[in-house]
Amino acid sequence: MNKKDLTEADIRTKFITPALDKDKHGAWDLMTQLLEEHYFTKGRVIVRGQTVHRGEAKKADYILFYKPNIPIAVIEAKDNNQPVGAGMQQALDYAETLDLPFAYSSNGDAFLEHSRLAGANPVEREIPLDQFPSPEELWQRYSAAKGYTPEQQAVATFDYYDDGSGKKPRYYQLNAINRTVDAIARGEDRILLVMATGTGKTYTAFQIIWRLWKSGAKKRILFLVDRNILADQTKTNDFKPFGQAMTKITHRTVDKSYEIYLCLYQAVTGTEEASNIYKQFSSDFFDLIVVDECHRGSAAADAAWRQVLEYFAAATQIGLTATPKETREVSNIEYFGEPIYTYSLRQGINDGFLAPYKVVRIGLDKDLDGWRPEAGKLDKYGFEIEDREYNLRDMDRNLVLERRTARVAEKITEFLRATNRYAKTIVFCENIDHAERMRQALVNANPDLAAENSKYVMRITGDNNEGKAQLDNFIDPESTYPVIATTSQLMSTGVDAQTCHLIVLDKRINSMTEFKQIIGRGTRINEDYDKFFFTIMDFKQATALFADPDFDGDPVQIYEPGPDEPVVPPGDSPLPGEDEPPGGTVVDPPPPTVPGGEEPGAPRRYYVDDVEVSVATERVQYLDADGRLITESLTDYSRKTVHKSFATLTDFLTTWNAADHEESPDRRAGRPGGLP
Repeated sequence: MNKKDLTEADIRTKFITPALDKDKHGAWDLMTQLLEEHYFTKGRVIVRGQTVHRGEAKKADYILFYKPNIPIAVIEAKDNNQPVGAGMQQALDYAETLDLPFAYSSNGDAFLEHSRLAGANPVEREIPLDQFPSPEELWQRYSAAKGYTPEQQAVATFDYYDDGSGKKPRYYQLNAINRTVDAIARGEDRILLVMATGTGKTYTAFQIIWRLWKSGAKKRILFLVDRNILADQTKTNDFKPFGQAMTKITHRTVDKSYEIYLCLYQAVTGTEEASNIYKQFSSDFFDLIVVDECHRGSAAADAAWRQVLEYFAAATQIGLTATPKETREVSNIEYFGEPIYTYSLRQGINDGFLAPYKVVRIGLDKDLDGWRPEAGKLDKYGFEIEDREYNLRDMDRNLVLERRTARVAEKITEFLRATNRYAKTIVFCENIDHAERMRQALVNANPDLAAENSKYVMRITGDNNEGKAQLDNFIDPESTYPVIATTSQLMSTGVDAQTCHLIVLDKRINSMTEFKQIIGRGTRINEDYDKFFFTIMDFKQATALFADPDFDGDPVQIYEPGPDEPVVPPGDSPLPGEDEPPGGTVVDPPPPTVPGGEEPGAPRRYYVDDVEVSVATERVQYLDADGRLITESLTDYSRKTVHKSFATLTDFLTTWNAADHEESPDRRAGRPGGLP
């Protein structure tokens, strides 16, 4: 058969694979050093209503490994009707993504090599088909460019942990692990890794620590977290292979006979110098310190974590975070340096490893238009309400409109009834008092399911032991209850809620760091439980932070229902089998123990139970397949203006979208979401 008649698959089988075969050329072990037609992404989850499908995943023709989990080259094959270098640009794109030093293209006649090593000369060269470099040759070229000593090379190539299950790190985890181990092998001692929530930071940290520990490069390691649940999850799950070499510091006691230490920073620091038990360790005791969620305070010069890090200054220190904090007072980069590797929320969604999301924006009239009490108006407890304009910033902080709370609970319930009433839901509230009132309102909005199980709605806040005791059940995919959790701060970070389908924002969020952390509660995909996307329901304009240039993961849809519009976005039909609940008796919630401010000196909080609150706005926006946010309908305040010039709203939208397609890309790029 003429070579020109062969398919690309034939070219691989008959020419490229034989050129790599160890048995024929003393080169590559096809069983352990080569992956052919390997998908390294999952394919973005594309959402249409309540249905999902995946987009195209990225697939490399060949990925070559020097050792297991140490990839070194990619090869892209083309049929013989194309030139030898026809696949090079695709190979380079993959090599950049996979962090590989060498990229190759072949049409079955020869190989074109591109070296991404600094100072490579030549950068590109053609290689005869029977002279493809061996693994040792490529590694020696790579290690020479890195300037490895034999000792450094031994650390950089040390084996990963393998439990025999076949579990392999994802490509971005390999990048993070290998870059970190490489940097430490070469003597770097301050490292920052930025990985979006849900991308496996703890597993990544485990493999880094394992390789450094087993290779002897680091002998005693401290892993710092700021939540007890994080320490327990880490010890039980990802860090389990450390076995008897590992301990968790508890009850402020120190046992120096272990090698791997897990610890809350609160457990080793205190307000009094005598209570800083970390000083029971000598300052050179630890060789490596890994700080999980390092945005939470380790980078602030006066923070407790910073005290620990500075005391153990001789140790290599790694900061892990999804959201590096950069303010005038706090800087992760100032302390750790520029991130050695970043895997963003946008990348995770595009690759199909993280769940995309929709946004339902609900504007309430008293939030948007404000509310002013009539002269001398008293709240429900008899306190005269200060005469001023109250707006969104005041709601549930200085002013509690109880019918507003009921309206929010009604809209949450409406959404769940139209989709799935057992979908795990987190409602983020302004404070503990608000979280308790929201719990009561949601119980009253769902009397049937609350009667069926008292844990259908739970307040999970730091002050409530009963609620905190249910946190493990909430994040357990196999546990039905609790279904709805109301919270303020406790669940904003470190809670691995794999099956969370709805995140409700009824709190003002002014921090991009906090916003990303909260969004991260829903970004995990769990295919076993049909969790592929989630919804954010925003009552307090927190999602305006999408417009911030620091935000890196756009929603697939934004919807603002009007007063008479359903809370579920158009196209989101109810799931089969969901019946309307039977009626039930609504019980008035008890008044708070102490009305007004939550603590001495706090501004008085007024409680008003006779002011109506209604929905004011509606908007629907979708992210199309090309990532462009387009408007499908607009029925808010501007409807009056629209109807002056167009017979129907549909006529207006048709003209609007046509004009949007016709204008220049440069002009369109200057407006967020393609809006005028």
